[in-house]
Amino acid sequence: MSGVTEQALPHGVGTGIGSMPGTGANAAAEAATIVFGELPQFPHLPELPDRGLGADLVGRTAGLLVDLAVEEVPSGYRVTARPGAHHRRAVDLLRWDVDAFSDAADRAGARPTVVKTQVAGPWTLAAGVELARGHRVLTDHGATRDFAESLLEGLAGHVAELTQRTGAGVVVQLDEPSLPTVLAGALPTPSGYGTVDAVPEPEARELLATVVSGVEKVTGNPVIVHCCASRPPVALLRAAGAGALAIDATLLDGAPGSLLDELGEAWDAGTELLLGLVSAEAPAVPPGLRDVASPALRLVDRLGFNRSILAERALPTPTCGLASARGEWVRRALSLTRDLGKAFIEPPEGW
Repeated sequence: MSGVTEQALPHGVGTGIGSMPGTGANAAAEAATIVFGELPQFPHLPELPDRGLGADLVGRTAGLLVDLAVEEVPSGYRVTARPGAHHRRAVDLLRWDVDAFSDAADRAGARPTVVKTQVAGPWTLAAGVELARGHRVLTDHGATRDFAESLLEGLAGHVAELTQRTGAGVVVQLDEPSLPTVLAGALPTPSGYGTVDAVPEPEARELLATVVSGVEKVTGNPVIVHCCASRPPVALLRAAGAGALAIDATLLDGAPGSLLDELGEAWDAGTELLLGLVSAEAPAVPPGLRDVASPALRLVDRLGFNRSILAERALPTPTCGLASARGEWVRRALSLTRDLGKAFIEPPEGW
């Protein structure tokens, strides 16, 4: 951790989780323009999963792999001997997205000190790709390690390009939506007739720690690990070295005491929390700033912290990606996120 920048994440701002809606030829440019318009201080490289093959979390990340390639099969993605059309599509989509992101920054005159990019974490990647014989990568310890190492190598080039194109530092967010299922042994086999054996927590922690440490060396910044499950494995993520945790804070009202204890310990230890507070889809009743802030305020009060902790160790985000958002809600959600970040620093009267 010695090479990690102190307080690399900006405060008094908001950021996005990653995905945005859009499928057309100009979708990447439109998404990047919205991001720089609403989140100029901590913009994230948009993902557009509705474009299909190679644009989803696993396919997009697989496009970064070095000396490993995947192809689409009926059950998802499978390792292939050499890059084919499916792999090239993922590589091309990401290249176009980086171009659009860089162009949008130039048009906006934005000069953020740090930008964020998102990739699948090692367990979600290993859960989402099959080996040639049809089993998931995570069933083979050696293959799982190979994928993690390849991801780190590919990320190094991706981060270097983002830095060169934007002039900003880069924070990497590892998305681990599949991790709770992997730990619980609830991941279905590709055939659908059984489940994959649970990965022991020490093994899960060790591999994630290797990747987190490797990403830190590449960026010099803390690594965000995102898990939007209702009961994210907070203690494991912290033990793996995550400098920040991105969670859906709207799901915490009924959280057990053990999870609250883990969150309190994380804040005590200086871990940043990216709190998902703004709905990813337009609610029936347009919310005000206090409405979206309420879960964060309740969390702080339940944990017994002074509310100033929100200014010191928290950033607001949408509850998850915005790929399903429609109409003006995309801009509104991100503007609420930005305004909430400011309110964490200077709470309105009555909070």
